[in-house]
Amino acid sequence: MSVPVPGSGRPPAGERLTAGAPWLTVDRDVVSVALVYPMRGPAGMFGPSCELCAQLAVEEVNRRGGVLGRELRLVPVDGGAPPAEVAAEVDALVSMGAVQGVTGWHISSVRQAVAPRVAHRVPYVYTALYEGGERTEGVFLTSETPDAQLWPAMRLLSAELGMRRWFVVGNDYVWPRRTGLAARRYARRCGARVVGQHFLPLETHAFAEALRRIERTEADAVLMLLVGADAVRFNRAFARAGLDQRCLRLSTLMDENMLLASGVSATANLYSTAGFFAGLVTPESLDFHGAFARRFGVEAPPLGSLGESCYEGVMLLAALIGKAGTLDVRGVEAAADVVTYDGPRGELRLRRRHVRQRIYLAEADGLEFAVRTEL
Repeated sequence: MSVPVPGSGRPPAGERLTAGAPWLTVDRDVVSVALVYPMRGPAGMFGPSCELCAQLAVEEVNRRGGVLGRELRLVPVDGGAPPAEVAAEVDALVSMGAVQGVTGWHISSVRQAVAPRVAHRVPYVYTALYEGGERTEGVFLTSETPDAQLWPAMRLLSAELGMRRWFVVGNDYVWPRRTGLAARRYARRCGARVVGQHFLPLETHAFAEALRRIERTEADAVLMLLVGADAVRFNRAFARAGLDQRCLRLSTLMDENMLLASGVSATANLYSTAGFFAGLVTPESLDFHGAFARRFGVEAPPLGSLGESCYEGVMLLAALIGKAGTLDVRGVEAAADVVTYDGPRGELRLRRRHVRQRIYLAEADGLEFAVRTEL
């Protein structure tokens, strides 16, 4: 049996995170943050990268003196659990004073369950790319939205590669559904159209009907809105069907872990758009790579935009609290528009609780992404 470190916020191996767990203690000299990231399900494949990137940020914050002069710690929560279950656990942690903030990468259906229950009580920094439109008090967002990410990518691919017939394939929940609606508008703007769509449950293995519909509609581009292992399985099925030779794929959620899992035979004509890629050659990105490698070694999970976003989340949360000089969410809200912070994506500033940042288009080159342009 593993033994937890008192006050560490970490459960013994195999024990579920619950607010009443005896290993969880409240330490008034510590600022504890619930790190909500996927430990299971299709997104679980990049969970380890999320955890390590967040931990790296925490260690950097603590070397600089912590938050309000207190040590910053993470309390891990499985964001791959059913949304209502995740929300109940985070709510319980906030209610008992065990965490003073929330951050992490998790899908939009989890965010929609968590935000109404805790965001008006503690600051909540959501790090996943999402469909846009989040207005809940106390929620701050670090990642991409379709207007800044998908629209310029579709416009460029339509103009330069002549993509005119788009097909949307995604998981069946709020982010793919709403992004698919946005894609119809964007297609019309660039003289193209969406010729079909197909939505599948999370953790799906059955892609035959989607592939048949792509072929029947004679689509020349597929917008992939699939999560983690679902996207990996789709990439493999797409290549086995030979569609990769006649049809481009664009994803707004495809990192290096997913590319590696797809395999070199399944990545031809595959594009991704994001605010961070491991192959970016900028001073900030190179510094991040160096710090990550020194801390976790060459055996660590590959860096990608999804894990890196959790580094951003911790850094933004620390900057928000530091600028406000308080943990009170109303004070944090009042200070938000003057907050800036430095990270692997450069110096970033909040505007209307969203981070504005550079967005890039990359093309798969075997098992790596080659950044083609800034959008």
